[in-house]
Amino acid sequence: MENKTQNKHGQVAIFIILAIIIVSAIILGVIFKDSLFTQKIPAEFEPVYNYYLSCIENDMQTGALILEQQAGYIQQPDFTPGSEYMPFSNQLDFLGTGVPYWYYISGNGVVKEQIPSKEKMQEELNQFVDEENINCNFEDYEQRGFEISLGNIETETLIQDNSITAEISQPLSITFENTTWTSKKHNIKINTQLGKFYNLAKEIYYNEKQIMFLENQGVDILRLYAPVDGSEVGCSTKLWQVNQIRQDLINALTVNIPELKIKGDYYTLNAPENKYFVKDIGKETDTNVNFMFSNQWPMKIEVWPSEDDIIRAEPVGLQEGLGMLGFCYTPYHFVYDFAYPVLIQIYSPTEIFQFPVVVYINKNQPRESLDAESVPNVVPELCQNKISEQTVNTYSTQLSHLETTIKFKCFDTTCSIGQTEKGILKANFPQCANGYIVASSEGYETKKYLASTISSNQHTIILEKKYKLNLEITEGLAEADYAVITFTKDPDKETKTSRTIAYPEQKEIELSEGQYQITAYFYTNSTIELEGGEKQQCTKVPRAGILGIFGLTEEKCFTINIPKQTISYTISGGGKQMHYITETELKNSNTMEINSEAFTTPRNAQQLQENYNRLETEGLDIIIS
Repeated sequence: MENKTQNKHGQVAIFIILAIIIVSAIILGVIFKDSLFTQKIPAEFEPVYNYYLSCIENDMQTGALILEQQAGYIQQPDFTPGSEYMPFSNQLDFLGTGVPYWYYISGNGVVKEQIPSKEKMQEELNQFVDEENINCNFEDYEQRGFEISLGNIETETLIQDNSITAEISQPLSITFENTTWTSKKHNIKINTQLGKFYNLAKEIYYNEKQIMFLENQGVDILRLYAPVDGSEVGCSTKLWQVNQIRQDLINALTVNIPELKIKGDYYTLNAPENKYFVKDIGKETDTNVNFMFSNQWPMKIEVWPSEDDIIRAEPVGLQEGLGMLGFCYTPYHFVYDFAYPVLIQIYSPTEIFQFPVVVYINKNQPRESLDAESVPNVVPELCQNKISEQTVNTYSTQLSHLETTIKFKCFDTTCSIGQTEKGILKANFPQCANGYIVASSEGYETKKYLASTISSNQHTIILEKKYKLNLEITEGLAEADYAVITFTKDPDKETKTSRTIAYPEQKEIELSEGQYQITAYFYTNSTIELEGGEKQQCTKVPRAGILGIFGLTEEKCFTINIPKQTISYTISGGGKQMHYITETELKNSNTMEINSEAFTTPRNAQQLQENYNRLETEGLDIIIS
């Protein structure tokens, strides 16, 4: 009996295991049916499908390029201006494009971090690919008799060190004569070092955040190129002009910041003096890293005590113990607040990832290091206190009611308010004296409207309609070249907006009526070899011993090893042009031509620099038809 019972239990267990296996197989079959039973694409459909994949690849490449150029952002954070007290907005203007700071001090003196996570970058890249998908043009294939149908697209990207992979969920149907082929899932991979460069950027940033090597170098520059504390031989009052000190510091930053390097295979440490400029971030890297400063960027310098832009030091006569020296000396001690941007670029011959930070010397000392990382997105306290009723009316330029999404921005905080119904929204807002009501609607330019919400009020906002124009470049650009064109609307206002196009991959732009600064950079394939070598960098430092006490200096020279570099694409044309575009022009036109005089193709570093200089003075020929 016991044996029979055991046999029955064993049989039941076998049936249970078999049932689990069968159910699991069914579930796995349902989940992976698209990949397990994918129908092989017929040969006659391959050109169409390959074009579809290349179209998405181009969108991914363009999105990755924008992420690299804009510090990990495609959709930039809302612009926040600086102030007279602290002149840094939340973006650094680099060649006409705003690059979000990873660390800066806002106009009201609050420390800010805005470092995008890799997940955030992937979300923005997903959205970018989805939105750009409508630009895939199958007209050539449709003229040959193909019928192509595309459904809604949903993109999931994964940024890795040397590539980006994407899983595209989009129904695609191709029909030719009596044959139809369909597919719903598409896998794409592009080669890019975005992930590798982003990871290195974070390592550099967090090392700087911990040991503040930029601030420490800033203190050295301040003490070497400006009167901080010390003495000078003489019996007369010593005067310095603050404006001249500012210029001296700008010149010093221009010379010293580019000499900074990250320890790695490209930079040798044979000469001990090189260690001053080579920074160790805890690991060696074989990737090029460049540090930049421009005298066109905002800088804060304030010095105490000062009077009418003059700082003064009074002499001290012969004192006990100094009689043997036989002269007077003038001691001084001044206190500085000194802040400036540094742009950090991680690059290869074909890619560059860049992010800026503000270096801040506070009362002659490096600013305090930050222990906390960026605060995750939470509902700000301001948005939790909506107590002021406001009425918002939104219209098109034809004065018809417009359905819009309404947000409210006060200083650095943006709150979601709601949707208009028949162009009207009555809702509670946070109280703010000088905030912005932000109205957005599909097909219209987002409008920022300055408003006070301390008390109940009504606000009328008119949004300009956007129109599509085809872009053409007929002069100044060869067939194999490419261009990067930026359209900045209302460049002199705090509410300025920008759009950037990579031509010829992108040949359409949406614009609304307004004043635009159009900036174009034409690039051509011209290889320039920049020879490596050694460079002597000399600076004056205080002498050792008692002579250093009296301000006497000596010249100290550093040997800098510069690696050999190859530049593949160089500036070959372009310029800047202010142009007002009316709605009538946009409504009645289809094409915008942007032409430039072609520059001489540079063959060496000097000619390359000359072309960059020409960009600042050359105009553009803008034709809308």
